[in-house]
Amino acid sequence: MPHIAIDVQELDSDFYVFSGHKVYGPTGIGVLYGRSNILRNMPPWQCGGGMVADVNFEQSTFVDPPRRFEAGTANIAGIIGLGAAITWLQELGIKAIAQHEQKLLDYLTQQLSLLPAIYILGQSPIKAAVVSFIAEGIPARVIGLALDKAGIAVQVGRHCAQPLMAFFGVNETVRVSFAVYNTLDDIDFFISALNKIVKQY
Repeated sequence: MPHIAIDVQELDSDFYVFSGHKVYGPTGIGVLYGRSNILRNMPPWQCGGGMVADVNFEQSTFVDPPRRFEAGTANIAGIIGLGAAITWLQELGIKAIAQHEQKLLDYLTQQLSLLPAIYILGQSPIKAAVVSFIAEGIPARVIGLALDKAGIAVQVGRHCAQPLMAFFGVNETVRVSFAVYNTLDDIDFFISALNKIVKQY
């Protein structure tokens, strides 16, 4: 969501979901888009105030979506925080964000390719600003811990993609991802730290 413009109508989505923290908002909140004809035919998953049209001893009827699925008191603080985050992203402009992240992605890919024994997994020309890699002879967790000591946060593991790890024939990878606040200097700092780790191991 924070990387490219999404048009649910163009995608012809039945449902589309994203988490608030993925767009620099608070945790514990997100967005669920659902096609109106599907939502109208779905029963509520939870009952509570604000979602009931009529209740008697024989039956209950429910209001139309989206209120049908919004029983009880909403996460008001989360909604406000998520709204502020989305407004901020809109002000930055999704195209400007995509261009910035592409510049970072291209630069990191170039710099990683200069390091010995580093292999990037996933070479798609169209991708978000995320790079997964392995280092020959160095476990991903060793790299992750060493980078952490250098003040660099990366993800290490299977990334909820075990079948993909099996496809590539690896147990774990190191994953570097970018955000709008990252710079080319951040990449230089990362490459310098990674180079030291590779040479020391």
